[in-house]
Amino acid sequence: MTDVRRRRGPWWWLLVVAFVTVPLIEIWAILQVGRAIGPWWTIGLLVLSGVIGGWLVKREGGRAWRALREAVGRGRMPARELADGALVLVGGTLMLTPGFLTDTVGILLILPATRPVARRLLTRVLERRLAGAVHDRRPGPPAGGPVVRGDVVDQ
Repeated sequence: MTDVRRRRGPWWWLLVVAFVTVPLIEIWAILQVGRAIGPWWTIGLLVLSGVIGGWLVKREGGRAWRALREAVGRGRMPARELADGALVLVGGTLMLTPGFLTDTVGILLILPATRPVARRLLTRVLERRLAGAVHDRRPGPPAGGPVVRGDVVDQ
């Protein structure tokens, strides 16, 4: 059990904070918009953002799927296309979630003009996480043990 707690790291707390604070911020933003333009216009905006989000996901998801199939068909590793597909999926989920903050983040992940920035951030995060995972799990006995690392000579 201790090992599992140690592996969670800062990401676990970030998720807990996000699942608590994001809904509170969303409720606050919806109330502020409702006070400014009225409750029916606010509901209309939320519904409209969901419709626009669904349309954008369909359009950009189709583009990402075609690019993925083309890359695989050419025998090329589709890293960029997979990242785009994941970003469209996450962005679409955020767009379908009621709220103005999640809609803003979702549209930034979906739009082709802003997706490259998100892709670069995603790439950096994954590189750091994978580099740490590879470093932590290198094969062989732990350092400082009775085994001396070196070349193996077959006779």
